[in-house]
Amino acid sequence: MPVSWNGVFPAATTQFFPDESIDLKATARHLDIMIKAGISGLVLLGSVGENTALEYEEKLTVLKAMIEAVGGRVPVLTGVAETTTRLACRFANDADRLGVDGLMVLPAMVYKSDAREALTHFRTVARSTRLPIMIYNNPPAYYVDVTPAMFGDLAGEPNIVCIKESSDNVRRITDLINIHGDRFILFSGVDDLLLESVLLGAKGWISGLVNAFPEENQALWSLATAGRWEEARALYRWYTPLLHLDTHIKLVQYIKLAMAEAGLGSETVRAPKLTLAGEERERILGIIRHAIATRPALAAAAAL
Repeated sequence: MPVSWNGVFPAATTQFFPDESIDLKATARHLDIMIKAGISGLVLLGSVGENTALEYEEKLTVLKAMIEAVGGRVPVLTGVAETTTRLACRFANDADRLGVDGLMVLPAMVYKSDAREALTHFRTVARSTRLPIMIYNNPPAYYVDVTPAMFGDLAGEPNIVCIKESSDNVRRITDLINIHGDRFILFSGVDDLLLESVLLGAKGWISGLVNAFPEENQALWSLATAGRWEEARALYRWYTPLLHLDTHIKLVQYIKLAMAEAGLGSETVRAPKLTLAGEERERILGIIRHAIATRPALAAAAAL
């Protein structure tokens, strides 16, 4: 199944009012800001989008509203993070009817799967839909590891076209290419391994901190993919303390706090997540505010 996914695809946040109800207008406004900054696609309702904190019908409401707001300007994918394979298949088909362009499929939530169970889950969801699929491999977060060799068992599913590699082991990019050639489009899913991943052959980036720093994020991608390594390294070194925030268990709170400090959204999250407090909040604010105060000029990157 041919698709042309590449470039920066934000793992977009879902914006909430102070009472934790969904703020569709703010969510759409934020997507528009990122699209105007030059992103190439969007992933709604991923981990950063607080998928599992939303009720089933709420997810469909978000998808419907955001697809309308995007208006075909970039491809829109949705996370599929349900507790059972049957429910994941149902959600994939409901999302298809709403007009999404693809799916980012996670392992079934709550129960840890072994290799046979994980592969069966992905294969069953793929066979339930006509949509192209990105498999999200994030063993540090979800305790299910789809190894490079295991993707051979999924290569026969024509609509499994892409891998979001978030194992925290950048060697996987080379291993996947050595084993599978160009069968799968490879996306980096770890913000602070982006430059390494591009060097090794990643064609896209599912990014978290792009929610707060869309221009700098796009500039880094543009410099890296243009092979302007000295400029890319300099920007990466400024950006890396922020990118580290994407690899923490509280990445949603950290990213939303950065958005709030950058004037791009609210830091409100939905329980059981809670907004940051005390020493932790001050420490993360220090990282964010230092980065804002030392923002680099982007004129050269903008010319790309």
